[in-house]
Amino acid sequence: MSTKPKLPVPLSQTTGRRKRAVARVRVRTGQGTITVNRKPIEQYFTSATHRMVVTEPLRLTNLGEGYNIDATIDGGGVSGQAGAMRLGIARSLLELDPELRPTLKKAGLLTRDAREKESKKYGLKKARKAPQYSKR
Repeated sequence: MSTKPKLPVPLSQTTGRRKRAVARVRVRTGQGTITVNRKPIEQYFTSATHRMVVTEPLRLTNLGEGYNIDATIDGGGVSGQAGAMRLGIARSLLELDPELRPTLKKAGLLTRDAREKESKKYGLKKARKAPQYSKR
């Protein structure tokens, strides 16, 4: 039998993406705890910069203490995961209160960063890097 704690139904459930990372974000009423892949945010994002990126929508809207955030992140690197979670949180807050849209939009938090890795071309080492040219 599972001893998993029963969590309340999320108020909002959204998805955020950046680079190859995908974050599924669930927002519930609570004291302001943030968990990522069942770990506290401090343990998952050890860099203060990444934690600042993730919590940016909460700081802008002053809603940090009202909601508990639970995220499941998959793929990508740490920076992409932080960006994906930021977009997911911003979308969730917008779903809960549509009047926050101008604030979030002005800060650029509702725009999906479309930059992706360029695919490798045959005959080259990477997308654009060519092998060293030799005249003789």
